[in-house]
Amino acid sequence: MFSFKEIISVSLILFSVIDIVGNIPIIIDLRKKAGQIESEKATLVSGFIMVLTLFVGESILAFFGIDIESFAVAGAIIIFLIGMEMILERNIFKSNPEEASTTSIVPLAFPMIAGAATMTTIISLRAEYTQSNVLVGIILNLGLIYLVLKTSGWLERKIGQAGFNILRKVFGIILLSIAIKLFKTNIHILA
Repeated sequence: MFSFKEIISVSLILFSVIDIVGNIPIIIDLRKKAGQIESEKATLVSGFIMVLTLFVGESILAFFGIDIESFAVAGAIIIFLIGMEMILERNIFKSNPEEASTTSIVPLAFPMIAGAATMTTIISLRAEYTQSNVLVGIILNLGLIYLVLKTSGWLERKIGQAGFNILRKVFGIILLSIAIKLFKTNIHILA
């Protein structure tokens, strides 16, 4: 039932899409503006959204008459664009952190951590991996999200802006590769 290889793959894919490390500069900026970020609250809300997407995402698609393979191809395109965003340092997807009423939930938990790209990725992953392995990947990522949120100030001092830029580009390339794999796996089913 559990596959170590699948769990690692799912975890890395989600880690790349969520890009919690790449978002540390935004997290630090939000902390400065709001005074504090509630790491526990942001992690729990993100987790709730991701797990809900895992369990009822396909049902929602079925309600709209969309098959999982079509959604996976759409997800591959979104993941590809996110990868391009990371590599080229251009904003394709816009967000406005200043419209937040509670910083820990909006914009941090949603849409930064568990936004459209994460939800699309989770449903796309369900087309390729078993539900239990995706769930474990989500839980592992939530642990990492909590850790990064709790230690963002310390990480900022240790890694620096140049280190974040390098990490962002590396994960951008990984995302491009994952997007191409998802696209190749599901496109022939649609033909």
